[in-house]
Amino acid sequence: MPVPTYDGLFNPLLRAMRELGGSASVAEQEDKVAGLLDLSEQEASEIHRGNRSKLSYRLAWARNYLKRAGLLENSARGVWALTAKGKSVEKVDPAKINREVKGLDRTQAEREEPTDAAPEETRWEDEALETIKQIPPKAFERLCQRLLRESGFIQVEITGRSGDGGIDGRGVVRVGGVLSFHVIFQCKRYKDTVSAAVVRDFRGAMVGRADKGLLITTGTFTRDARAEAQRDGAPPLDLIDGEELVQKLKDLRLGIEVTPQVSEQVEVKKEWFNSL
Repeated sequence: MPVPTYDGLFNPLLRAMRELGGSASVAEQEDKVAGLLDLSEQEASEIHRGNRSKLSYRLAWARNYLKRAGLLENSARGVWALTAKGKSVEKVDPAKINREVKGLDRTQAEREEPTDAAPEETRWEDEALETIKQIPPKAFERLCQRLLRESGFIQVEITGRSGDGGIDGRGVVRVGGVLSFHVIFQCKRYKDTVSAAVVRDFRGAMVGRADKGLLITTGTFTRDARAEAQRDGAPPLDLIDGEELVQKLKDLRLGIEVTPQVSEQVEVKKEWFNSL
C-alpha cells in the first residue's frame, strides 16, 4: 500500500506510541508504523526529498498536528511521548484534528498545509547532509574519525586498505575507565539507503577482528538493514544514519554552530510528572 497522507497517519502513529510504551524516538516510530501498515521495504524507503523518505516527512507532519492538538509532546533530546490526553484516547477523527489545529491559527495553518507540492524551508539537517555529501571520500573518513575521537574513542585510525572487506578504520572505546572494546567502522557516503546486504558484508569483515562494528552513513538504513544489524545469533552492529550523524555533529559543535539563547527560563511542569 502507498504511504498514507499525514492525517491518515494520525491513528497509526498513536497506536504505535501506545505499543511502544507511551514514548519513542522518531526512528522507533517510523519502524513501528511501517510494520503496522505492512509497508514494503520499497514503500517505507521511498524518497520524498533530499535524504527524507515520504514516510518520515508525513510522520513529521502527523507529529506536528498531534502535538498542537495536545496529544503528543517531545523533549529536547528528540523523544516523543503521549500526553495525558493522548493516553486517554484510542482513536481520533482526522478531520476533527485538522479543524482543531487550523482553528488555533488559521492563517499559519493554511500556509503550512503539508502537501508534497508545497514549498518547504530548508532544514539545517538537510543542509548539513548535502554539504557533507560534497566533500571527498577521504575527508568523510577523517570526519568520522574526528567524531569518534570527540565521542570518547581512543586509538582511532583510518585504515582504508584495499581488500580489507570494506573496513575504513578502527578504534577503542573504554567504558567507565575499566573495560575496553575494540571497534571497527565503515563510512558510507551514500545518497540513498543502505541495504541488509551491506550490513551482512560488513559483519563478515568484522567477525574475529573486533568486539563491535559501527556503520556510519550519510544516507538511511532500510528496515531489513536495521533488523539484520540486530539479528539473533549474529554479532550485533551499531548503525548511525545521516540524521543521527548530523545531530551528533551538532551536539559536539563539529562544523555546526548553535546560537545560544540570551536567557534561560526554567519551569517545572508538575502536571507532566503527575501524568506519567
